[in-house]
Amino acid sequence: MVKKQLVALLLIVLFIFVTPASAVSEAGSSARLEQSENEQKQIDDYAQYMTKKLTIVRVLKANNSHLVSEVDAFMEACITYELDCYLLPSITGLESSYGKFYAPDTYNPFGWGGGYIVFDSWADGIMTVGKGLRDGYVDQGLLTIEQIGPRYAESPTWAVRVRSISNTFEAIEKDHKNQSTIHALE
Repeated sequence: MVKKQLVALLLIVLFIFVTPASAVSEAGSSARLEQSENEQKQIDDYAQYMTKKLTIVRVLKANNSHLVSEVDAFMEACITYELDCYLLPSITGLESSYGKFYAPDTYNPFGWGGGYIVFDSWADGIMTVGKGLRDGYVDQGLLTIEQIGPRYAESPTWAVRVRSISNTFEAIEKDHKNQSTIHALE
């Protein structure tokens, strides 16, 4: 009985993993190529996600921000609302020095609603402001920091300052990619 089970198992393994060359059609090759391209895209998307997440962590840590524990919320808002991943953290950098200075018990490091709108948690604030940016700005055609600025804040220098902070994130990301390339070549 054990011998029959082993033979059956061997036949199943051969059937699954060994395909005769004559059975491979052009469509099959195309499907495998497409699957391979999809797998590569998933790997690339994940690598980009992790690079952005690590960049946010680095900037928040460098600024002694307790918001570093909320990096997953920043990333969730970025993906859910299809925002630049550095937009929300950059706004906190300007509006509250990355969450150091804000109205007590508001969980509002964004200056949202003059800084006095109260959120239930940091994550709630991040997601709510992310949705607000998507619905009230991006979906209205305000796609860049420079376009968002006049509606978001009264200060005419808001966009320039948020852009400068965002550029810091971009520079750190670029440096991270350069370091990864150097390590890969070593």
